[in-house]
Amino acid sequence: MATSSDIPAAEGSRFVLTLSCRDRIGIVAEVSRFLVAHRCNIVDSAQFGDPDNGLFFMRTSFQAEGQQTLEELERDFAPVKKAFDMTADFHTQGARLPALILVSKFGHCLNDLLYRHRIGALPLDIRAVVSNHSDFADVAAAARIPFHHLAVTPETKAVQEMRLLDIARHEKVELIVLARYMQVLSPMLCAAYSGRIINIHHSFLPSFKGARPYQQAHERGVKLIGATAHYVTSDLDEGPIIEQAVERVTHAHSIDDMVAAGRDLESVVLARAVKWHAERRTLPNGRRTVVFR
Repeated sequence: MATSSDIPAAEGSRFVLTLSCRDRIGIVAEVSRFLVAHRCNIVDSAQFGDPDNGLFFMRTSFQAEGQQTLEELERDFAPVKKAFDMTADFHTQGARLPALILVSKFGHCLNDLLYRHRIGALPLDIRAVVSNHSDFADVAAAARIPFHHLAVTPETKAVQEMRLLDIARHEKVELIVLARYMQVLSPMLCAAYSGRIINIHHSFLPSFKGARPYQQAHERGVKLIGATAHYVTSDLDEGPIIEQAVERVTHAHSIDDMVAAGRDLESVVLARAVKWHAERRTLPNGRRTVVFR
């Protein structure tokens, strides 16, 4: 779907086209012909044909010499889209994606995202921070971002989630980031923002779930700890993976050392995933993702 389609493009505006469809001969050629016909110059392009399912994925960044709008590009591309039965979207390159950040009592990911946002390293328009605790109200205030405290108990969970949904819709957010938000989202909310909710969690080898995972890992003497950023689905922590990273630890690492290393990994991995999503570099591929870095 086109965005900001009512705003004419300035001379030399940059756009991004993302698409997926069944792989076949002629897709790249047809896209290239379309862009040439519309006086657009390809700046960079990446593509991938998945041999496992026969699907083709493509991300093309291009510069328009004319005054095209997103709406005009999408309208004119419709015949190509139909001919190849594509899922295809045009976006303004560099446009800041309206986002909502959710956090609980661990603030390392929130602080990292806010810092990157402040220095212009994340193409986000952070509309609000929402938390089930009030701990980071001052952090949001310092960043001049609205803060919403939605205390969650078993009795209020459904009502507070509806309030969360109302905030997301009111702010017209296109991405929800779970920056260590320690609440399970309902299937309804997962469906409403399918492919638009990103979560971060630790990932140990071997894996340890439940309470005190770092304690469990330390007791087992793990040699690798890591973090995983993924899209949220109704299957807890089973959504398509966007990014992962690991770091080696040794027998000399205390539990606190491992927790500190884990915090660093979580912050970096989540920031990468959010940035790539906002830059339209991630494309869904069933239970997996294609990420054009």
